[in-house]
Amino acid sequence: MATHQLKPSRATLHGTFSRNWAPILTIDPGDTVVFETLDARWTVQPPPDQFTAGPRFAPRDDLRDNGHALCGPIRINGAAPGMVLVVQIGEIVPGNWGWNVGGGWANGINDRLGLAETEVRLGWNIDIAAGIATDQFGHTVQLAPFFGVMGMPGNGHDPVPSWTPRPGGGNIDCKELVAGTTLYLPIAVEGGMFSAGDGHAAQGDGEVSTTAIECPIASGSLTFSLRNDVALTMPMARTLHAWITFGFHEDLDEAVLLALDGMLDLFGREYAVDRNTALALCSVAADVRVTQIVNGVKGVHVVLQDDAIGGLIAARTN
Repeated sequence: MATHQLKPSRATLHGTFSRNWAPILTIDPGDTVVFETLDARWTVQPPPDQFTAGPRFAPRDDLRDNGHALCGPIRINGAAPGMVLVVQIGEIVPGNWGWNVGGGWANGINDRLGLAETEVRLGWNIDIAAGIATDQFGHTVQLAPFFGVMGMPGNGHDPVPSWTPRPGGGNIDCKELVAGTTLYLPIAVEGGMFSAGDGHAAQGDGEVSTTAIECPIASGSLTFSLRNDVALTMPMARTLHAWITFGFHEDLDEAVLLALDGMLDLFGREYAVDRNTALALCSVAADVRVTQIVNGVKGVHVVLQDDAIGGLIAARTN
């Protein structure tokens, strides 16, 4: 089981998912890849101050690079359509700076709240040792770093910008995908062709301004394996203390139903509980959360804590 290093360069960077992009690294199941990534805006140097954006990576290709600054794609030997890619998330270390904004352009939220005309930019100093980010006004938040984008292409041939979440992952933007969590992604193409990027130092559910604390990732460790005994149509995750299922759709209600459908399937697979009983149990013990509402395709996740329901007996070994 090998450990590989992946750094941002013209050879490794791209902003779209496509089965046509050649892999820049091929690994075996059980291998670990340590990613270093730029922030979502392809920033290559720290901003000159907390009110100003830094310079961006250049040159960039209008087709290939139309999205976040992702590193990859990585081919996993043995990965095939219908299988599940298992991504064990290890230590994630952000860079020492980040940013986010509120208002300043036309979108559904800014228009409705009357905030489209003026942008406020917060520049964050990230103290990794203390686990705190501090903006120029003295506001502080606890660090909980993760990759906003982790995913693989679908089986279409046209490049897909990384802005949205999809069945194979993409811009999931779920704050639960921190160190210690395992992400499960359905594979659509040979080799999987995994990419990651869009570092977040901290984020709330909803990501309502369209930005988390966007930051480079100095070191993000992901370990890859494969499963062929689980059939997934959407991602799911296992935290240290909970199961999570996801749903993605332009309509928030439909996203809820997709995430809930995944949780009912999980009840049957993991605990041999029928769907009607699972729905009743979810209604009293599971949490439906809005992952994000700003990526065009909205995200919802259903969370089932391990201690939420007594009497559940595992039907399988995970």
